Amino acid sequence: MASSNKLKNVLMLVFDWILYGAGVADHCQVTVTQPRFQQADSSMNSVSLTCTFSASGCSSSSPEVLWFRYLTNTHQDLCTPGCTDNQKYKVQSSDNNILLEIKDLTVNDSALYICGIAFSNSDSPLSKQTGDGTVLTVTEPEKQHSNGKLIAMIIVSTLLFLYSSAVLTSFVVYKVKPKLLKKCGKDQRENKINSGRKVFRAIAQELQKQRYVRHCQQPDALEDDTVYQNR
Repeated sequence: MASSNKLKNVLMLVFDWILYGAGVADHCQVTVTQPRFQQADSSMNSVSLTCTFSASGCSSSSPEVLWFRYLTNTHQDLCTPGCTDNQKYKVQSSDNNILLEIKDLTVNDSALYICGIAFSNSDSPLSKQTGDGTVLTVTEPEKQHSNGKLIAMIIVSTLLFLYSSAVLTSFVVYKVKPKLLKKCGKDQRENKINSGRKVFRAIAQELQKQRYVRHCQQPDALEDDTVYQNR
């Protein structure tokens, strides 16, 4: 009985050695990749960080997905694998792509986010790997900057309009003023000529009137002298 047990153990060792030589032994190796940088606006309300992994020689079971966040001096376990705040963080998996959705986005969410993949049923040291991390930068909305740019554009446009109007007015005055002065001088000369003509005409009429009066009075005077002589 003892000899049969020894033979069984030897056969198991030989079988393990054969499997190891054939590459069936545990050689699970995981590689994790992440984008180095990602930028988001807090007005977006949410953002998704991507993580892609590849596995060779690992079991067909789904791996555990881990997410960590590193701040300036501390680190936080976000989802290991359960998320600490389900309202804030949510993990979505599709084949070899992992997404970490961050909701209620603020500037305080700026940090280094690291994705980890682990095949817990494997003893291989390479079955548990992390990515290099994604630096997320969350910025404030550019509404104020946009308003400032809009106001500046309005001011510049107004100044340009006033300047163009002034230049156009000066050009019109420069072109039209000589004609107006010439016309005004001509009108003044015509008025003076007309006034002189009127005065001359009045004098002529007055002289003609006086001559008419004298002509009408002269026969009476002659008649008187004739009558006096006859007497």
